[in-house]
Amino acid sequence: MNALTTDQLPVVVIGAGPIGLAAAAHLVERGIEPLVLEAGTAAGSAVREWSHVRLFSTWGELVDPAAEKLLAPTGWIRPDASSYPTGGDWAERYLQPLADILGDKVRYGATVTGVARAGRDRIVDSGRDEQPFTVHIRSSDGDEERITARAVIDASGTWSVPSPMGADGLPALGEKKTADRITYRVPNLSDPAVRARYAGKRTAVVGSGASAFTALALLADLAKENDGTHAVWILRRGISDNTFGGGEADQLPARGALGLRAKAAVEAGHASAVTGFRTQAVARDGELLVLVAEDGRRLDPVDEVIVLTGFRPDLGFLCELRLGLDERLQAPTALAPLIDPNVHSCGTVYPHGVNELSHPEQGVYLVGMKSYGRAPTFLAMTGYEQVRSITASIAGDQEAAERVELTLPETGVCGGAGLFDEPENSEESGGGCCAAPTTLQIGVGAPASTSGGC
Repeated sequence: MNALTTDQLPVVVIGAGPIGLAAAAHLVERGIEPLVLEAGTAAGSAVREWSHVRLFSTWGELVDPAAEKLLAPTGWIRPDASSYPTGGDWAERYLQPLADILGDKVRYGATVTGVARAGRDRIVDSGRDEQPFTVHIRSSDGDEERITARAVIDASGTWSVPSPMGADGLPALGEKKTADRITYRVPNLSDPAVRARYAGKRTAVVGSGASAFTALALLADLAKENDGTHAVWILRRGISDNTFGGGEADQLPARGALGLRAKAAVEAGHASAVTGFRTQAVARDGELLVLVAEDGRRLDPVDEVIVLTGFRPDLGFLCELRLGLDERLQAPTALAPLIDPNVHSCGTVYPHGVNELSHPEQGVYLVGMKSYGRAPTFLAMTGYEQVRSITASIAGDQEAAERVELTLPETGVCGGAGLFDEPENSEESGGGCCAAPTTLQIGVGAPASTSGGC
């Protein structure tokens, strides 16, 4: 296939979340045909699953500039830039209208099952770079299809692969057998059925990031109305001055407020903290569950368990591509040192774009939350800048691709490694001088807060 024909092929974007749709908007702006493949039935399918959660970032930080240019001529009204939307607001007032404008450039019910070079598995060198990509998809009715693409932008996020409870990164002994009493998402307590599940019950909350703060705050509110409701907060670390985040020093005020709510829940007795507890097993005790630590400690029985230990990327359908990924974070090799929660420095994320997001396999990019692998500290505006740079490179505008500018808010907390929505295994690694400067901004990954953020 000659270069001219290859250039006429679409760029396939995997995922119709905030970053995937922003990528499509930037491609349209560049005169390049995008094809967005979304496994769900609507734009922002993952975001809709945490529609009850409020973001840390304001509307002013959640609308991509290229996307707004597409929306503006339709009479779309930009929400108040200073207000904080919920996930549901974000999906209904921004993501779905943007997808509707893109029209048939977005396909729903299309699950990507594999990506490869046409006629080349990952072993073959000969003629590899000259071949387009083949994207294997399965439709909602089970039919299979192959799509040929000039480039692939994977914005599928990490929402579908939550990390398990086990301290070693694998499911704890008995975790799968007790799955009916375990959830890996922040529960929506405004749903009567979900509320009944936790009201008057003892619930273990495993995790130390903003999602755990959210669950603690919600359960504390429930405890004020329902006697017997109590949270048991399970931490693999101890409690220190920065356990609850940046507080009033956080440049994302809603994020700081969330940590203070979690702290208030503990101080009021609605939650009790168990520190240095690394879960090895979970066992049934009649209708209750008992968590067992690596050191042999057994907790008093609980009714439910909420596991909020981070998320990880699904790399299985990319196995025939030559990706350059960090062995720890599963993030692009050049990006990993800039976001590593073990060593991340105070206050800033180094500006990054196509250079840090490229792989040995030219023309394939992991963006959004998926680009961070298992690292937690991601904001939507980071992803918008990523796809702006990548689409400029695909268009051949290398000067624009390398002109990356990014300024992110600080947590205002020093003294440890990343705190917000971090993988639980990163807590005692001796990291940098500050807590991670940003937090997970979903559309691609997991929700973090009912007080304003993800």
